[in-house]
Formats: sequence, structure tokens, C-alpha cells
Amino acid sequence: MAEMTFRDRLKIAALSAERSQRSAVAQTLAAFLPAWPFASRPVDRLLIVPQDLRTADASFWREIEHGQFGLAGSIAFLRGRSPFDIAPPTAAWERELHGFGWLRNLAAAADEDAQRGARVLATEWAIRFGNSKGVAAEPVVAARRLISWISHATLLLEGADAATYEAITASLGRQIALLVGSRRDAPDGYPRLIVLIALMFAELSVAGQQRKLKDIEPTLVAELRRQILPDGGHMSRNPDLLVELMLDLLPLNQCFVARDREPPAPLVEVLARMQAMIRYLRLGDGMIARFNGAGVPAAAGLGIILAYGDASAPTLNEARASGYARLARGESIVVADVGSPPPLNAGGEAQAGCLAFEMSSGRNLLFINGGMPGGASADWVPAARATANHNTLCLAEQSSSKLVAQQCLKTAGSPSLRQPDNVDWHLEDVGGGVALEASHDGYQRRFGVMHSRRLQLAEDGARLDGCDRIHGGKRNVRFKADLPFAIHFHLHPEVSCRMGAEPNEAELSLPGGERWRISVQGAALTVEESTFFANSAGTRPAMQIVLRGATFGNSEINWAVERVPGGEAA
Repeated sequence: MAEMTFRDRLKIAALSAERSQRSAVAQTLAAFLPAWPFASRPVDRLLIVPQDLRTADASFWREIEHGQFGLAGSIAFLRGRSPFDIAPPTAAWERELHGFGWLRNLAAAADEDAQRGARVLATEWAIRFGNSKGVAAEPVVAARRLISWISHATLLLEGADAATYEAITASLGRQIALLVGSRRDAPDGYPRLIVLIALMFAELSVAGQQRKLKDIEPTLVAELRRQILPDGGHMSRNPDLLVELMLDLLPLNQCFVARDREPPAPLVEVLARMQAMIRYLRLGDGMIARFNGAGVPAAAGLGIILAYGDASAPTLNEARASGYARLARGESIVVADVGSPPPLNAGGEAQAGCLAFEMSSGRNLLFINGGMPGGASADWVPAARATANHNTLCLAEQSSSKLVAQQCLKTAGSPSLRQPDNVDWHLEDVGGGVALEASHDGYQRRFGVMHSRRLQLAEDGARLDGCDRIHGGKRNVRFKADLPFAIHFHLHPEVSCRMGAEPNEAELSLPGGERWRISVQGAALTVEESTFFANSAGTRPAMQIVLRGATFGNSEINWAVERVPGGEAA
């Protein structure tokens, strides 16, 4: 684990103190909750029912009928028991169970038994877990459950008997009160934001909440301004969170309209910026590039978000605040990570992929990072975060970023990252094409060298030239012993690869008969096995091209990827 600098310790001490202070306030408020006049008051009336934009799976109820409860990529076998009585197969499964996002699947079944089952499970949860302190009370889980219960109130309450109706509405009121009391304890970043979004849903949807939640709207607006960067990215640099947030913020915006209230201008502005950022990060297959926590593509959710947007709105030319660069010519698109790790308190899912890139040709994906595994493959997360899992240079088999293992920073179940501290980059037009010049200092403290990379995409998109340099910046560096390096080019699982006619060439075959060739100078080209993590069915084998060599402190590796004539883009 990384040895921390004094500056890192100061940051961690400040964050830990802030967390302790927020926790103390939250515990104090929670202790007084029973005395609040509204703490245990049942919800007596819903003014509106928000729309749930996430895609539903109507077959989910049939699976339950057959004794299976599948969540977060794992299946639990009920064997006649309640899902709350069985041992959770994974932590992610347990969180989704208590988050109740699966209510949308029961609503989609349009079946009286499914509706009855939803009421039974909600009532059981209200009786058994309404005052729990475990997973069910985690801020993100509690916020997701509140949004789900409000969004599917019709499913839970319509046709319910008096006792069921009272149990569910009393629990809903209690959940709102508990979330109000514990919101200050929500970790920074996405958890804090989703708690505020959930409470804003409650303020708009549930009668009698406006007075006690009157400070939620300005607090949410302030948090959106702080967490959403000027280019529309999120402070965590995780592209997937943009999709997740918009699937909640779009219905929230509609709730303001339904209540005949003007949506806050910052909310409208943030939605426009986020959508522009999502478009900026899309590759030719329509999905978002896999950087900094992005995992299994949410194709349906992404399609919904784009359908809500204004296709004629101005496009994003540069994402400097978020640290991403896009090169697009002809049928080819390249998206590169040119940013430092996010703040320590929001970097639990960040990945050490500085200067890595992904590339598509037409609708075919050519080079992709391994991405973040789903909940059922959590053991693979450390490998997925490593530099070697990204399309960039890895020096001495070490990642360009280091982990900071502090409990108070584990906002996403993993340590945060630090380094590189400085990433410089710029885009320039070159003879009709476009070039990216970038460098980072992630290896400077350990080895005294920088990594610089130049990517130049030709005007027709049929050729990408690359140059990777290891150098000492403004001074010469000479190692006592040569250090090994490896430049990785991970291929999409549907891309096949074989060595070419020349020793330092490889031939790539894409779906539809499209063919590309990669050649290199200054390193030895090998074809090796790889693992694709961002797959809904679990990890998937793939191939990678690796350029290997050793450096004495100053090396230059030139490579080129070009479409083979006759192998046109799909």
C-alpha cells in the first residue's frame, strides 16, 4: 500500500474529522426522532407519483414464482422462504434487495399476484427492518428505497387492506424522518447527492412534507453545483454515475412541473451539461467509454436519457474539468482519460488508467479498457482498477496511481487513489486530422520519469498514430538497472487477433469482416490473453496486444493502427 505524504495525511485528517462531525450530528438528531411531531406520522396522501425511467423486467415475477431472486448479477434460491430470510449471495445483492429497485419489475408484470407479492414484501420489510442499523440503513440504500416506494406507491397501496396500507404508509413516513436525520452522515459524492434527491422526491410527492423539508431544495441545488463539474462530468469522474443521476433527476424535474412549480434553474442547467458530457463520452456503438468505475453498459437507460435530450443542442468541444479528450474523424472515435484521480473522498471507484484510450470504428469496438466488474465479480475489482487493465503504458509492472487505504475514505468499498498529481494535455488540428498531446507524472516520485503520449487520428479516421515516451522531463534520468515497461492494447472480446507477416505486426479482425493492422517500433509486440470485466454475465476472456521492452530512463515507442484496405468500417 502506498506510503502517504504529509499532505495526504492532512487531507485524510480533515476528511475524517468532517465525517466524525457529520456522524455525531446525525446520531444526535436520530436520538430525538421519536420526539419529533412528524417522526412516525404515516403518509396520508401522495400528491403525485414520480415516473420510474429505469427499464423493467416483467419476467422477474415469474422467476420469483419459480423460487429465484436475481439481483446485482447473482441469483438466490428461495426454497419457499422470504428473500429477507436467506443468506445474501453477495453484498451487492443484499443492497439491491433492501433498495427495492426491483419493485419496477413487479409493476411491469401487471399481475395481481405480483402486486400482492410486492405489498407482502414491503410490509415484511417495514415490520422487520424499519428501525435497522445495517445495510438497510446505509444512505444510498435508504435513499434508493424511498425513491422506489414513492415511485411505485400505486403498486404498494392500491387495493391494499387497512392493516397493510397503515404498515406501508407508517413505514414511508418513518423512512423520510430517518433519512432527514441521517442525511448529514451520508458520505461525500454520489451517496450525499442521492439522499438529497430522495428527500426532494418526498417533498414534492408526499403531502405535508414541504414545511419540514423546506431546506432540501437549496441544499440539493448547492450540492449539484458542487458535484457536477462545469463540463457536465461528476466529481468522481465515473461516467456511469451520470447515467444513474440523470435517471433520477429527469423524473425529479418532471415532478416540479407536475406540482406547478418552476424547476430550479441550476437543475435544468445541470441536466443539459450532463447530457452533453454523456454524448461526448460515447463511442461508435452508442455506449459510454469504460473509465473510472464505468462497468456494464446501461443501454436502455442511456437510450432513455438521450431521447429526453435536445439533439440540436450544442455539443461539448472539450471536457477539461472532467479530464477526458475526444478525437473523432471519419468512422473512428477515440476517447482518452487525461485527468488526475478525483478527490480522495470521491475516488473509491477511480481507476489507474491515466492516458488510456478506447477506440471504435463504425459501430465496432476495437480497443477497450476492461471496465469495472459487476457486483457478482467483486473479487476482480483490484485487478480492474490497475493500470495494466487499461490501454496505456505500465512501468515496472506498477500502476501509475497508488491506493490510499483509509477506512474513512472507502466511499465505494475500495481505497481511493492518489497520483498522478499533474496531467497536461491539449488537442490540435493536424492537416485535417486531430492530435492529442498528453503527459502525466504518476511515476515521477518512484522512478523520476514522466509518461508522455501522442495520439494522432487521420482525417479519414483510417489510421491512428501513437508515440509513447518515458523521460525525465527537464532533466536526464539514467536508472541503475533497466526497468521493464508494457503498453497494453486490450481488444473487445469480439475482436480476434493474430501475429502479422512481420515480427512487430498484428492483424485484427472485427465483426462484419473489417480488418485493422497494428505495427510498432521500439518494443516487442506480443499477443496475450486478457479479461473483460464489464460484462453482464461476469468476466469474459479476451485478447490484448502488448508492446514490451525495457527502459534505462529515456525511451520512445512508436506505433500505428490502420485499417486494412478492403476492410471498411461497419
